[in-house]
Amino acid sequence: MDLSYQHSHHQRILRQRNLLFAAVAALGAFSLLLLTMTLFRGREIVLQPVLRSPLSISSSGVSRDYLEMITRDVVVLTLDRNPQNLEYWMESVLAIASPRAQGKLKADLMRIVEEQRGSSISQFFTIQSMTIDTKALSSEVTGELHTIVGSKVVSKQLRTFRYRWEYAGLTLRLIGFGMVEDEKGHREKGRAS
Repeated sequence: MDLSYQHSHHQRILRQRNLLFAAVAALGAFSLLLLTMTLFRGREIVLQPVLRSPLSISSSGVSRDYLEMITRDVVVLTLDRNPQNLEYWMESVLAIASPRAQGKLKADLMRIVEEQRGSSISQFFTIQSMTIDTKALSSEVTGELHTIVGSKVVSKQLRTFRYRWEYAGLTLRLIGFGMVEDEKGHREKGRAS
């Protein structure tokens, strides 16, 4: 009788163990399925409406409204500067730059900082038009570049600036910008204005 009792007890323990292994395997397979769905599913973030409509970004690409809004803000950041905000200006531009472009961009910005440090020259830009290309991830902005020495406006010139971007992992990063000159087509001058 002890032998048959022990045998049935062992059989019951083996069934419980097998059920536990089956449950663990099922949960593991379900977790793997959820992880796979999470990795390969398109992602989208809805941002608060700041322009004319709610704005969203997705893993499928950059929307025209988003690129326009970012370009507008980056134009103000990159082209409005004075000797009192040069360090902040350079750090802010580098913070939005792509890691692969930061070295070249920092060298160009340092040259501008050294030229303008200690002077009384300021500049600001007024946007008149903007061209957005979401496929090439570039934008061109045309407007008046105002140069001020002391408190006197010494020049007001119509200029076009081109901004180039990269989009990876729902992040839009600046890879270069510069003035476009009109001479037998468009040509980008330098990486920083």
